[in-house]
Amino acid sequence: MQVLLDTNAFLWWVTDDDKLSATARSIISNPENIVFFSVVSAWEIVIKYQLGKLPLPEPAKSYIPDRVQHYDFVRLSIGINDVLEISNLQNHHKDPFDRLLIAQGRIKNLPIITADEKFSLYDVDLIW
Repeated sequence: MQVLLDTNAFLWWVTDDDKLSATARSIISNPENIVFFSVVSAWEIVIKYQLGKLPLPEPAKSYIPDRVQHYDFVRLSIGINDVLEISNLQNHHKDPFDRLLIAQGRIKNLPIITADEKFSLYDVDLIW
């Protein structure tokens, strides 16, 4: 199975937070699955860290790549088609990071691991 992590799912996984569902935890921990970490999430984490809205135990520029590598997540770049797919989305969700993750999930045909209920308003497979 291939899946895409929402930013919160990534953060909850790397901090072993109880907010992460048992289903999500099982899928992420299964070595047979391919878990994608989008540059969108890296961007969101860096922005929130710089604004002081997201405390991290070390600077984001080392924290993110260290955790992605440690857990063997596959990095997912942003392509022009991902960005253009946003024009096909209704404005149910105003968060630009989430909208781009939804677009990537749709374009790449990847279910998204997320607790965000607004994602369900879009034509994208979700896991929680």
